[in-house]
Amino acid sequence: MDTSTAVTALGALAQSTRLEAFRLLVRAEPDGLPAGEVARVLDIPQNTGSSHLSILGNAGLVTSQREGRSVVYRADLDAFRELTLFLLKDCCNGRTELCAPLIAELAPCC
Repeated sequence: MDTSTAVTALGALAQSTRLEAFRLLVRAEPDGLPAGEVARVLDIPQNTGSSHLSILGNAGLVTSQREGRSVVYRADLDAFRELTLFLLKDCCNGRTELCAPLIAELAPCC
């Protein structure tokens, strides 16, 4: 991942509704959620939800697929992994003893 792509992804997540939408979609993996359900859970208008999901999609963090009359959104976990690795790549300038606690905290969540 290059810096420009990371900045775009981080910028998309730097808004509370989009961050909550992304976190919701991560929890809904692998099935994803229809746009209307995302809007309902987040208690926002459907057109606002679609707009936020579009921004996340343009940033490469979510994918969408039409299923009947609905558009189902899914978190792109590969893109999320790449972003996380980009942020941690040079963690503590290679001093693993400094990064170990951070890595240890990530392990149980998955």
